[in-house]
Amino acid sequence: MKTLIALLFAAVLAAPAVAAVPTPAQVKAAWQPSEAQLLDRHGQPLESVRIDMAARRQPWVGLADMSPSLGRAVMQAEDQRFMEHGGIDLKAVGQAAWDNLFRVRGSQARLRGASTITMQLAGLLDPALASRAAGRSWRQKWDQALAARELEAGWSKQQILEAYLNLASFRGELQGVGAASRGLFGKAPSSLDLGESAILASLLRAPGAPVREVARRACALAAELKAASSCATIEWQVEVALSRQGAAFRQPPAQVARLLLDGGKGQREVRSTIDGQLQRFAAMTLRRHLAELAGRNVGDGAVVVLDNDSGEILAYVANTGAGEVDGVAALRQAGSTLKPFLYELAIERGLLHAASLLDDTPVDIPTVGGLYVPQNYDRRYHEVASVRTSLAGSLNIPAVRTLMLTGLERFHERLREVGLSSLTEAADFYGYSLALGSADVSLLELTNAYRTLANGGLQGSVTLRARAPERKRRVLDEKGAFIVGDILSDRGARSVTFGLRNELATSFWSAVKTGTSKDMRDNWCVGWSNRYTVGVWVGNFDGGPMWDVSGVSGAAPVWRDLMDYLHRDSPSRAPSAPPGLVRQMVAFTPAVEAPRSEWFVRGSETASVELLAPSQRQPKIVYPADSSLIALDPDIPERLQRVRFLAQGGRELMWVLDGEEMGEAAVEGGWAPVPGKHELQLVGQDGRAVASARFEVRGGAQVVSTFSTSSGGSSAKSTPEIGENSGESER
Repeated sequence: MKTLIALLFAAVLAAPAVAAVPTPAQVKAAWQPSEAQLLDRHGQPLESVRIDMAARRQPWVGLADMSPSLGRAVMQAEDQRFMEHGGIDLKAVGQAAWDNLFRVRGSQARLRGASTITMQLAGLLDPALASRAAGRSWRQKWDQALAARELEAGWSKQQILEAYLNLASFRGELQGVGAASRGLFGKAPSSLDLGESAILASLLRAPGAPVREVARRACALAAELKAASSCATIEWQVEVALSRQGAAFRQPPAQVARLLLDGGKGQREVRSTIDGQLQRFAAMTLRRHLAELAGRNVGDGAVVVLDNDSGEILAYVANTGAGEVDGVAALRQAGSTLKPFLYELAIERGLLHAASLLDDTPVDIPTVGGLYVPQNYDRRYHEVASVRTSLAGSLNIPAVRTLMLTGLERFHERLREVGLSSLTEAADFYGYSLALGSADVSLLELTNAYRTLANGGLQGSVTLRARAPERKRRVLDEKGAFIVGDILSDRGARSVTFGLRNELATSFWSAVKTGTSKDMRDNWCVGWSNRYTVGVWVGNFDGGPMWDVSGVSGAAPVWRDLMDYLHRDSPSRAPSAPPGLVRQMVAFTPAVEAPRSEWFVRGSETASVELLAPSQRQPKIVYPADSSLIALDPDIPERLQRVRFLAQGGRELMWVLDGEEMGEAAVEGGWAPVPGKHELQLVGQDGRAVASARFEVRGGAQVVSTFSTSSGGSSAKSTPEIGENSGESER
């Protein structure tokens, strides 16, 4: 019998070649992992998303990247003369035939088949030669032997073994040594020990065998290999490995991977703009600081880092890895992070300069829901504070008064212009609390809006893929953006609220703003250097309030660590002042603030800012400011809506609206608004106008204009600019 079988396979050796087999390079090129890989900007793997559900495959593993123990175990189990034969082991064929014919059924001796590793590889490469439940026909075995001979003629032994270990199925959906090693043992193939290698080799013959059978085979193989692991250890390893099958793959992919890879049009690799090293540092830093804040009921956070010039996203940490919420894209209440855009608007329109003094005394504003009474974060009032001090120290009342100057509609429009697309409601929905950040924004859009400030008012989009340079468009005045950046980089001005020593004070030039939303549900820190803009949010995804967390204790430490890391080799430089700005010493009378050198838009510079008594102040229309837009609220009866005209130095002056006298300017009153464009004047006793403002009322159908003075506290209870949101935002 043995002689007959030998003669048959000798004929195989002399037979002409069958169809040409693929080359090793072709097989490797055709291999496709089951997951699409997200690469960082340097081509290094970051994250992955599974796109093939039929099998679990990892990237191709070279033989040099596999543990030598694995090759030993596989050859011992499957093909002991692999290095000696030419694809067909005639001795094994004869022995297998003899054993199958004459060995007693039920024998406990371990039977080996006659298929060599090369023949098995031929079956993996050609579906027509693959093993079936009913077994192969003699014709299939003949073709398999011919294919094995062809493989041996064109491939090296190392190439055959490498391809076999990558193409073979080990357990369930795990195909290839990369998936098997990670899925069963949570490690790379290079780290497999002899016991683990014996387990993998034992799975090749019957990947779906029961746990006990796999353990029995692995124990016997480990003994043949003289492995240090005992049989009890092997059995335990088998039980653990097969029970955790694929657990290493069940981590949810990062949100940035989902953004680029989900439905990726068949792409197996996508290179992003993410810097892998920075991404890992940002994630680690966020986790560390959140662990420090756990006692203050802070559980979640997010980070985004942008390149100022290109708009490339360099880091995108959507969460700490504990869930699937995308904290970079989620909408949260902005807090005081919107104030820089408010003051930039006021400076751009010439309503204020950095040395202008603002009233910081209690103010109550009537709204449809009652009085809106904003307060400063520390519940203290400074009577007056300059624009520089108000913005750097994040004072709330001066911000609300500034919004009354710029106009609610104008500010709402400006926020939309800088890219905050989530402000979908009309301006009056937010009311004057918009100055303190009552609107919901995303971390990504807010950080990119700050990037607009960093770029001197030029706006561009962000990207996760490399692209050609983008043409930016101007949305902010360059001079106003520079002054705002100078204020936000001024640690002295910031000390009024935060002190001189805090997490916002970097050792290099940077501009930064913090924000805390109503009820301490959201905490922000967003700022920029000459090269990067960094945004950080911390809070709780479920909306739970934090306990005693401010801007400098919540998000700011993460921001500071990231800025220090980004500029570890090259410190940030302060920007140059654009044309049209002048720097001049300014003093205050009385000395409410120390004399200082201040930036002014050319033509607005002054050496002295004097705080006059109300009766001495130059007549001025405080509200409505020139070019204001006032929207009627459709939910409030028009007969109840009133606009209050506010004047500075209005004694012995009269209001004149569209040529019609409306009453004394010194007496507070309310005007029933009429849709259309209007001109309001302050007119002296000689009939000459000393101040004027043009504004527009939109909405409604009212045609009768009336003006009434208040008495006994019965002034108008609502203004159309303010919605029901009267909550207070903080630093």
